[in-house]
Amino acid sequence: MHNFVINDFEGPLDLLLHLIKTSKMDIYDISIEEITKQYLDFINQMKDMNLDIASEYLVMASELIEIKSKLLLPNNEEMEDEYEEARRDLIDKVLNFEKYKNMANTFKELEEERKDIFTREPVNLSNYIDETATNNQDVSLEDLLNALNDFLKRKEDEKPRETKITKKELSIEQRTYDIRKYLKNKKSANFFELFEIKTKPYVVVTFLSILEMAKYGEITIRQDNNFNNIIIDLKER
Repeated sequence: MHNFVINDFEGPLDLLLHLIKTSKMDIYDISIEEITKQYLDFINQMKDMNLDIASEYLVMASELIEIKSKLLLPNNEEMEDEYEEARRDLIDKVLNFEKYKNMANTFKELEEERKDIFTREPVNLSNYIDETATNNQDVSLEDLLNALNDFLKRKEDEKPRETKITKKELSIEQRTYDIRKYLKNKKSANFFELFEIKTKPYVVVTFLSILEMAKYGEITIRQDNNFNNIIIDLKER
């Protein structure tokens, strides 16, 4: 306990929770006499160190002393009921504080994880219509969207039942690099080959990467006949 000072705690309930845990007490069966002694010893040590004690800590000290006094008074049924009610109220306060503190810690962890997640702002796909239609042998953006929609419908039953949250999303830049590398080895690929992972973020990033590559003339998109497979060809540099 001597390794802690008053500023290490968020308030009197935080201090009480610390004392309970370091004493290995059962929160549901707190020894009022023992916890009051430990609490007052700590407050007195802080005073000896000339540290300011916030009034809320002193209010809690008085509440503990009051509960303890009920235990020391001559036994009668009414006093025992008052003592047990006050003790129960204290336990509830500590339990509620512990619950909210744990929630706060969880939110802090999620906030730290969120710092490693990068997203892209919504893109207006209409910017690609003219270029993809002109440069890629009559395969329009609408054709690609229809093909992608049909593909997703066919894969609907293959969706995972549970979704795992990853710490870092795939960027369009990275996916474009991967597609470029894949096409350099194969020269051309079926449009649907590039969607080997069926998660929604992966499919969206892959589709946008294909549009980016078409926009800048890195690939051609062809379909020999209606309803035939759409083929992606890497342009020779």
